[in-house]
Amino acid sequence: MTRRSGILLHPTSLPGAHGSGDLGEHAYHFVDWLVSAKQTIWQLLPLGGVGPGHSPYMSDSAFAGNPMLIDLVELHRNGWLDAQDLEPHEGFSRSRVLHEIVTPWRMQRLVKAASRFFARRPAVSALSDEFAEFRHRQHRWLDDYALFKAIGDEYPLQDWTHWPRPLASRDPQALGEARRALQERLDFWRFVQWCFSRQWSALHRYAKSKDIRVIGDIPIFVAPHSADVWSNQRLFQLDERGLPEAIAGVPPDAFTPKGQRWGNPLYRWEIHEQEGFSWWVERVRHALAQFDEIRIDHFRGFVAYWRLPREATEAIEGEWVVAPGEALFETLRRALGPLPVIAEDLGLITPDVVKLRRRLGMPGMVVLQFAWDGDPTNAYLPHNHERDSVVYSGTHDNDTVQGWWQDLNEPTRRAVQHYFGDERGDGASLLRAAQASVADTAILTLQDALGLGAGSRMNTPGITEGCWSWRFDWSQVGPEPAQRLATWARLYDRLPRVRRCTQPERP
Repeated sequence: MTRRSGILLHPTSLPGAHGSGDLGEHAYHFVDWLVSAKQTIWQLLPLGGVGPGHSPYMSDSAFAGNPMLIDLVELHRNGWLDAQDLEPHEGFSRSRVLHEIVTPWRMQRLVKAASRFFARRPAVSALSDEFAEFRHRQHRWLDDYALFKAIGDEYPLQDWTHWPRPLASRDPQALGEARRALQERLDFWRFVQWCFSRQWSALHRYAKSKDIRVIGDIPIFVAPHSADVWSNQRLFQLDERGLPEAIAGVPPDAFTPKGQRWGNPLYRWEIHEQEGFSWWVERVRHALAQFDEIRIDHFRGFVAYWRLPREATEAIEGEWVVAPGEALFETLRRALGPLPVIAEDLGLITPDVVKLRRRLGMPGMVVLQFAWDGDPTNAYLPHNHERDSVVYSGTHDNDTVQGWWQDLNEPTRRAVQHYFGDERGDGASLLRAAQASVADTAILTLQDALGLGAGSRMNTPGITEGCWSWRFDWSQVGPEPAQRLATWARLYDRLPRVRRCTQPERP
């Protein structure tokens, strides 16, 4: 690996007129901004639909894209929306994604676009053929996803475990009847995923043309109300009603002193092994087709996971259970070749987790905000970093550096100042330290690159309200952040090596 640097920003945080960032013009402009800042990485959060609390880590599919990321302007260019459909809702915010307003507003326009596409389909043979080819290529997950969403439309606000029993248990006759009765909704949800896929592919090609590598994110677990669990019930620890026998979480760690009760169903790893980990092979294959590299969330859960009783109210009530991490990743390697994976190895990391990560040749993560416990051997302190690492000032689960600095107690603040020999007291030393680190890869959140405070935090673990909604505006950027990042890239040998002279593909 060469030394490199980049920015962590989820597309929903981009500017735009339609209530949420999306895959439209501002995403392309952000790629151009990365180039101007001499960066080579754009890291994302999971691109799937959001779940409870609007979290992208609780998506209703491990394969489908978030419909809210679809660029409505491109649908208008195709003639599927009218100009007035693009007029913003008066309740939209430039600084927050107001999901309760944005989601129904955007869904109405997707329904209209789909209706026009299917009505005009015979006259647009090229796009019609492209849609048919997408359906054929993605049918392994798309058909069950579309059926899951279509049935869910019939039973809104209900988990699939509360659907009529024949549908919940996937009785073949009941599913056949549902497919016939809900054909129009099935087509709609396939259309939505086709729009997402073609727009994401175009944006990814543009990033590649600018030599920007995109790092995607795979959550280890999937949401209980998801097409994955409903269509693969044998692969999860479920009871006869489809409810989780036990749930995922983590014990107390640096993020949350009381631990976290996530609520995801756990895998029946013995069934996965018997089936050659085929579901995981397809999941990672799909991700590698979307991204240049992937970060796998909660890597330690592949060595041992924290199993909580379903009725547990506190995360401390769980226990560690061994998982077949090495067998899984060796199977993935045999099926897919070398894995360009970053292992999210934060939290309670035991020697066996480190051993497996190193044996697999995967870089781990170090977060500078976690370095200040007074122990000079703390792995997150800059003098203990290793080359085979990705260093962050903070992640999407941390406060911004400025917010973190304001909340520090005085002894820790003095320790940070003493370590860096910096008496200014604004916490910005962490940003420079990340760039100067021996770690091959350095990534800052956009909030930190722009010097924003606590009000710009993306997520607070354990909090279900008010997260995952932050947005920025180009008026907050100015020339200084890109100039500063470019200076650091030159100073600390993180400049792009050779830019390809390719014609950018931009809508």
